[in-house]
Amino acid sequence: MSAPGVERRGRILVVDDQRANVEMLCELLRSRGYDVFAAYSGSEALERVAEHAPDVVIADIRMPGMDGYELTQRLREAPATTLLPVVLVTSLEDGESHEERVKGIEAGADDFLTKPVRYAEMFARVRSLLRVKLLQDEVRRQADTLRQWNEQLEERVREQVAAIERLAQMKRFFSPPVAEAIVAGGAEVLEPHRCEITAVFLDLRGFTAFTDRANPDEVMDLLGDYHEALGHIVDRYGGTLEHFAGDGVMIFFNDPLPVDRPAMRAVRMAFELQQAFTPIAQAWERKGHSVALGVGVAQGEATLGVIGFEQRWEYAAIGAIPNLAARLCGQARGGEILIDAVTYADVSDVAEAEPAGPLQLRGFTQPIPAFRLVRLKN
Repeated sequence: MSAPGVERRGRILVVDDQRANVEMLCELLRSRGYDVFAAYSGSEALERVAEHAPDVVIADIRMPGMDGYELTQRLREAPATTLLPVVLVTSLEDGESHEERVKGIEAGADDFLTKPVRYAEMFARVRSLLRVKLLQDEVRRQADTLRQWNEQLEERVREQVAAIERLAQMKRFFSPPVAEAIVAGGAEVLEPHRCEITAVFLDLRGFTAFTDRANPDEVMDLLGDYHEALGHIVDRYGGTLEHFAGDGVMIFFNDPLPVDRPAMRAVRMAFELQQAFTPIAQAWERKGHSVALGVGVAQGEATLGVIGFEQRWEYAAIGAIPNLAARLCGQARGGEILIDAVTYADVSDVAEAEPAGPLQLRGFTQPIPAFRLVRLKN
């Protein structure tokens, strides 16, 4: 902290071609606690400004070579010093002093001292200009901070836009919560691993006969209606849509992210899919085409992860459980939902079912106990 009577510390450059004047002013200003630098010409002053970045410049007007006017103009032309406070020291004579002040104002001077310099007046003017410089520095600092914030905000906006674009692409393959987790940096969830899942396989009964008789536009319209209804329901229940294979669709629950009671979600979704497909089937029946939805559900461990090649990747479930869901779907009639015994044990509190097996399914050496879902209890 400064001693009593010592002004707030600041950097002052004194410019005069008369060494005695410079030394006297420098000594007086140092006695008030200022950092003081000296220059003996206008060109040397510019070098000192670049070197020491003073807060105030006190310059004599009448100097050989570059005088005080030109020095002030040069400082005003440079962006770094355009607001640097400049005090010009004018001559003693009143007439000349007035003319010099007018010319100094035109050059960009902030204040004036008259020879011989009154020291109390000089200290007061220096204090006033230091306050101005302090405010200018604060405004500049705030402007720099604001610019940095804007740059950071722009960068964050760019990152968020890119994340939204990535998220939109990921949502084509995964449920929204899974896609959001991956975009947020959780790509490790896609590494190969074993996990207990509930697999749901969907297939349209009568679709092959439909494609034989219908024209291509009708085939694509039916698939469009089917997939549109399917997609919204799968998203709502948090399922992972593995793939479309024409009318065949695989969905599984509890991976890549765990969910509560995956079997119950799968069963509720299956019932809602059957309900959603009913008006679609009725609409096509009025056009002379008979189609219906069959569903198979199985629960157990599977191998999961990303498969494919550089230009095309898919997230897949591999093993007996996805195969079992597909085989159960193949045995289901239109409008039916067949589930395995593990799934039924997990959903018996929320769904009623009746035995539909055991079934001898392709790829399984032993008959598989199966159940036909009848209705949800609640």
